[in-house]
Amino acid sequence: MSSDSYRGRIAPSPNGYLHLGHAKTFWTAFERCRNASGHLIYRDEDIDPNRCKKEYSEAALEDLTRLGITWDEGPLLQSERIRLYAEKLKTLIELNLVYPCSKSRREIREYPELKQSPLGENLFPKSWSLPENDNAYPFDLSINWRFRVKETDLIEFTDLKQGPQAFRGQVDFADFLVWRKEGVPAYELAVVIDDIDMNITEVVRGQDLLLSTARQWLLYNAFNASPPVFYHEDLVNGADGKRLSKRSQSIALRTLFEQGHNRESLFKSIPA
Repeated sequence: MSSDSYRGRIAPSPNGYLHLGHAKTFWTAFERCRNASGHLIYRDEDIDPNRCKKEYSEAALEDLTRLGITWDEGPLLQSERIRLYAEKLKTLIELNLVYPCSKSRREIREYPELKQSPLGENLFPKSWSLPENDNAYPFDLSINWRFRVKETDLIEFTDLKQGPQAFRGQVDFADFLVWRKEGVPAYELAVVIDDIDMNITEVVRGQDLLLSTARQWLLYNAFNASPPVFYHEDLVNGADGKRLSKRSQSIALRTLFEQGHNRESLFKSIPA
């Protein structure tokens, strides 16, 4: 396989320090790309102005370098690509695939007849979905925009790690945000636009993002783009049996390095 035929990416979000789960996933992405003689892009997903910090971006670069991970391009910053995301949002508005939404997470949680997906995700109430307009809704970057999901939407794909997957609209997921009133894209829109624009052929990320892939599949279809191949790495659990996460203040890679660990000793503690 030539270096032009495989294009991968590592894409940390600087909203906390990286942990062992990130090490496993990013090493897998690096290794698969190198085995394919491919081109690896480093993308800093610093899109959330409330949670992302420069110190976390700098720490991620240092930690991944200490793991021995190298890349061919980047870091590319999502925060510098807002104009592109806004242009693509406008396209979705013109196609009548999205609608303005003022409902908060709290309002959704408190909806009297709230339904949940088999995975326990709150489904946006169908009665709150705005119908298609004869004319597109006015373009406005200062409000939330939500992608309309149909009951007939069925997303099926084979993940290279997790095997065959199938997700149904209004059962496993419902209308989802693509733009936030803070003037930035939601995760789903930003990563799809980036992966299309950067010609990514394979996405390696954590198993917890499988459902996001189903949502993103609809966005690839909306933009008439072919989805990349997906490889969702197994999650890493802590001593308490719960998966590692930044929110639970899991032990950071940099803390483990400071304790004297190196790449070899870290990876010995990670399940294959």
